[in-house]
Amino acid sequence: MTSTAQVSQSGAGTAHPDHLGHVIFIAAAAAMGGFLFGYDSSVINGAVEAIRDRYDIGSAALAQVIAIALIGCAVGAAAAGRIADRIGRIRCMQIAAVLFTISSVGSAMPFTLWDLAFWRVVGGFAIGMASVIGPAYIAEVAPPAYRGRLGSFQQAAIVVGIAVSQLVNWGLLNAAGGDQRGTLMGLEAWQVMLGVMVVPAVLYGLLSFAIPESPRFLISVGRHDRAREILAEVEGTGVDLDARVNEIELAMRSEEKSSFRDLLGGGFFFKPIVWIGIGLSVFQQFVGINVAFYYSSTLWQSVGVDPTDSFFYSFTTSIINIVGTVIAMIFVDRIGRKPLAIIGSVGMAVGLALEAWAFSHDLVDGKLPATQGWVALVAAHVFVLFFALSWGVVVWVMLGEMFPNRIRAAALGVAASAQWIANWAITASFPSLSDWNLSATYVIYTVFAALSIPFVLRFVKETKGKALEEMG
Repeated sequence: MTSTAQVSQSGAGTAHPDHLGHVIFIAAAAAMGGFLFGYDSSVINGAVEAIRDRYDIGSAALAQVIAIALIGCAVGAAAAGRIADRIGRIRCMQIAAVLFTISSVGSAMPFTLWDLAFWRVVGGFAIGMASVIGPAYIAEVAPPAYRGRLGSFQQAAIVVGIAVSQLVNWGLLNAAGGDQRGTLMGLEAWQVMLGVMVVPAVLYGLLSFAIPESPRFLISVGRHDRAREILAEVEGTGVDLDARVNEIELAMRSEEKSSFRDLLGGGFFFKPIVWIGIGLSVFQQFVGINVAFYYSSTLWQSVGVDPTDSFFYSFTTSIINIVGTVIAMIFVDRIGRKPLAIIGSVGMAVGLALEAWAFSHDLVDGKLPATQGWVALVAAHVFVLFFALSWGVVVWVMLGEMFPNRIRAAALGVAASAQWIANWAITASFPSLSDWNLSATYVIYTVFAALSIPFVLRFVKETKGKALEEMG
């Protein structure tokens, strides 16, 4: 998808108070894609052990079923831009909503294990589309004065989606008597967990009919009159609409579409700045953050925690994730991206090291000793908190800022692809690694958290307060 137009302040107005509420509604509706992104990504946490039991599969096969959605994510993210540029942002949202709905129904009523895997790929494709379309649409519709704050709706919606999925899973498990395979509404509890996503998916689709198309897309297809109407809706009638349309057209004509070839250079295939972006993406995933969202219920049950309690701890972890994200949104422009990343790395390393220590102890009557159990629980929440207040937000902010204009789109695509691949690697490997040695697995994550500190200090430059044109 083409990047958001950079417009001068002469023609760009600030939304009047009577328009701001409408703009907030538009941004919130688009951010429902982020909510589904978070919900679908983490809802599988409640079904892992039930899937293992129902289909009688080992850790390796189970990991592939859980991780295969990420393949769909990568494809969906790659395709979303081209689809949106051809048929519009709103139609792209509607396609994602339909795919979310179909995936939810299919996942709730699979005939076989591989049938379930197929529906997870379909859902992953929708996640990938939502991860691209939401932020781009909000940036293109939001008035310049509010773009940063409205853009944060997407990340906020993702973490809220994660939290809600864990709360719903916990409630359904209690309704099924604490048994993931207990009968609920004629299905097994885990099937209902996966099927509930129909509700927000349908809501997302309905909301897409209530918000306008991006003015930028309308201008690109020659619908200038409709673009002016929407600009008046979101920026107010006091804005010189003709000037705004001309600014957007001028920006679009002056944009150069970057290609993969533009990224090549230096001694190691890619330009150094591209490798730094890839490094940020890989470190963000290799600390094992998605283990906390995909496997936390399984993890706690493996050390003797009752299934109902394990689901509750998954929910409390997701609440901590929201708290950390809010902290990051408050401080990322105050203290800077680089200091926040270093603070997060130190906190994550400490939390992960404590988890590794706790899991190194032998189980007593199928449970961790009381001291180690409490240390593991607190450390897990500390880890998620420090990730959320730093790398969870900072990496995406920096990836959007750090690349020179000429290669920004292509470099961001490569870095995002590296992130999906790293996410897949961690997700697919965790069940087998935890069967081998759970403590050693967390030692590996601790090492990556520790290594991220010198990486940031040595290679990452601060982007706070710099114009995009200054990046080079």
